[in-house]
Amino acid sequence: MPAKFIVGTQFGDEGKGKTTDFFAEKADLVVRYQGGNNAGHTVVVGDRTYKFHLLPSGLLQGKKCCIGAGVAIDPRVLVDEIKQIESEAKINLAIDPRAHIIMPWHNALDAARESAKGKKKIGTTGRGIGPCYEDRAARNGIRFVELVNGEKLKERIAELFPLKKKILEEIYGAKVDFTEEGIFKQYSELGKQLLPLLSDVSIEVSNALKAGKEVLFEGAQGTFLDNDFGTYPFVTSSHPIAGGAFTGIGIGLLKEFEVIGIVKAYTTRVGSGIFPTELEGKLADRIRETGKEFGTTTGRPRRVGWLDLVLLRTAVRLNGLTGIALTKPDVLNGIEELKVCTAYECNGKEMKEFPADWHAVENCKPVYKTFKGFNIAPETKDFDELPQEAKDYIGFMEEELGVPAKIISTGPKRSQTILR
Repeated sequence: MPAKFIVGTQFGDEGKGKTTDFFAEKADLVVRYQGGNNAGHTVVVGDRTYKFHLLPSGLLQGKKCCIGAGVAIDPRVLVDEIKQIESEAKINLAIDPRAHIIMPWHNALDAARESAKGKKKIGTTGRGIGPCYEDRAARNGIRFVELVNGEKLKERIAELFPLKKKILEEIYGAKVDFTEEGIFKQYSELGKQLLPLLSDVSIEVSNALKAGKEVLFEGAQGTFLDNDFGTYPFVTSSHPIAGGAFTGIGIGLLKEFEVIGIVKAYTTRVGSGIFPTELEGKLADRIRETGKEFGTTTGRPRRVGWLDLVLLRTAVRLNGLTGIALTKPDVLNGIEELKVCTAYECNGKEMKEFPADWHAVENCKPVYKTFKGFNIAPETKDFDELPQEAKDYIGFMEEELGVPAKIISTGPKRSQTILR
C-alpha cells in the first residue's frame, strides 16, 4: 500500500513510536500530522532508548520525515531534539510553513487555566498545546513561515504580546516573567536555525503518493483523545484519528491505503476523564511498574485498566482500521487471570459501542470475559510459537473487532516483533 496510517486506538501511549519505526524501514517518507510535544514516542534500538516529542519516529531508519501543518511546534523543544539525535542519525526533515508555533504565553496560559480549574482540571501536559490550537482557530496564531522571517515575527509578537500579558495578569493573576524583546530575541534565533527545514509538506507528500512511493503517516495521542470524538472535554486539541491526516497534511482522499491501529494489550490513561475498566491496588501497580507506564513527556504515572473492546469497536469505526498492532502483551506475563471488557451494562441493557455522550456510561458496569494468563518469551518470532493462552486472548480480540492483528510486540526492542 502506498499510504499507511499509524493511529492510537485508546487514550494514547499505545506504542506508536515502536510501530512507526518498524514500518518506517520500508517507507520512503514518514509524516507527522497532528499534536505537539505533548506526545511522547519511544523507540528502542539495541541498548539505546530514544524518546521523541516532535521529530517523526522514522528518523532512526534514516528516512525523509515531514512535520505537517496540523502539528503545533515548540521550536525550543524541536531544536533540542535535533541536537540530541543529529550525531547518531541523519536529519532529513521538512516542516510545513503553515504549522503553528507554541509561544511562551501559551505555556503560561496552559498552567494558569489548569490551576484556576482546581479539581475540575483536564490534566493537560502543560506544554501550551491547547492555547496554541485555540489561537490557531481564533486567527491569532504565529505560523512557521513567520517564525523564520524575522521582520514578520517581530510584527506578530508586538501585536500579540500585550494582549496575552493582559489576559495572564488581569484575568488569571499570573506573573509574566518574559518580555516582548526577550521572546523576539529567542525565537528569531530559533527561526534562523530552523529556516533550512522550511518546505511545503502538502506538495511533498502529494508528489510522493502520485509517484507510488510508500508514505507512512504517524499520529500522536489516541482515538479517545480526539477533539471531536473523544471523551470531551478530557481530550487533546487536535484530531488523532486517521481522518486528521488529510487536513493535517493537506492531501485529498486516497484510493488505496492501510490503517494500522495500535492496541495496547490493556488500557491506560493519563489525566482526568472516564475510565470504565480502571484497576486500582496491587495489580494496577504491578502492570504500571512492569509496563513502565509513566508519561514520556511528563513522567506522570498512567492510570491502568483491563482491555476494553467497547472503546476498540468504536476506534475501528472511527479510523477505518484494516489491521491491528498489539503492543505490550508481555507486560501481562505471569498474571494468572486476565479480563477483557466485552460490553457495558447500563440499566439492564448492554452497550457495545462507546456513546457520543460519555456521561451515559458513568454508572455502567463493565461486562468481562475471563482468560487464562500466559507467558510470552521476548525472543518469540512466529505467531504459532506463542502460548495457546496468548493466541486465545488475541484471537478473541480479532473476532470481536473484525480486524486482524498483523503485528504482535513481544518486547520494547525493534527486533521483538512478530509480523503476520
